Amino acid sequence: MKVVITGGAGYIGSTVASACLDRGWTPVILDDFSTGRREFVRGRLVYEGDVGDRALVERVFTEHPDIEGVVHCAARTVVHESVSDPLAYYRANVTRSIELVDALVGVGCPRIVFSSSAAVYAASPSLVVDERAPLDPRSPYAVSKAMVERVLQDVVAAHPVRALALRYFNPVGADPQMRTGLQVAHPSHVLGSLLAAHEAGRPFTVHGSDWPTRDGSPVRDYVHVWDLAQAHVLALAAFDDVCHDASPFTAVNIGSGTGTTVLELADAFADVVGQPVEVVRGPRREGDVVGGAASSDRARELLGWKPELSLRDAIGDALRWREVRGERLGV
Repeated sequence: MKVVITGGAGYIGSTVASACLDRGWTPVILDDFSTGRREFVRGRLVYEGDVGDRALVERVFTEHPDIEGVVHCAARTVVHESVSDPLAYYRANVTRSIELVDALVGVGCPRIVFSSSAAVYAASPSLVVDERAPLDPRSPYAVSKAMVERVLQDVVAAHPVRALALRYFNPVGADPQMRTGLQVAHPSHVLGSLLAAHEAGRPFTVHGSDWPTRDGSPVRDYVHVWDLAQAHVLALAAFDDVCHDASPFTAVNIGSGTGTTVLELADAFADVVGQPVEVVRGPRREGDVVGGAASSDRARELLGWKPELSLRDAIGDALRWREVRGERLGV
């Protein structure tokens, strides 16, 4: 199989590309390298440019007529940044996605796997959500993902294209083979903040202490990025069985199924590094939500997917990746 991966030089896209290669498939990377790393795509088929550039998309498909589908990972993803600069997020995540999908319809690409987010869901009293849960995105980032899902639902009703939205929970870790990982020196997500605090010898700040959880800190469902990449491979393999004329659009949760509070994550991190973590409490940030965990029954039933790696595996791989980055990538 040959598959286009937009954002294939980024954290998740490059890991999905590695999983495809391990399967014997050929990833075709489309990335503008605004945040992606060139070293992540060495030896891979790469097209540099904007995913919303119709001429470029048409060129990719003309030069590779055997492409069978697209995994659309390209997006801006920092929640608090989206609050301060919403237009940039709607432009990058919505406008460019619409242009991409329009081009894919034009070239006759029948399969789209969309990188969506669990941030589209409303908070659940049980802190567990399945795909039938109501949507209530609370940040421009989350709204942008919900908007693209809505666009895809309308497009598949009007054109001979089908779409599978994978609603990610909280990806962490790195490719266990250390081919790729987080591509930024100072990641904004909570494990990245823990790593940075550990390396700098300073306290780790937990944003918010009054959430309705067992210890007052937010709950997150941390899924190893390699498990997430395997979910994409399985989604591509099962695509025609999952998305067909009777059901051309489907959304599937991809998470570990376990809710972990931020304070519990700090404890797990301390266990892995063998050192205590000093924690301080800070205010909530704009766009933050209480969070929750995935019900992944649909992923198991439709894709045959279940997580294989633990949170501690993810922490260990993230730590090893920081060592690799420091030595090889100059960060």
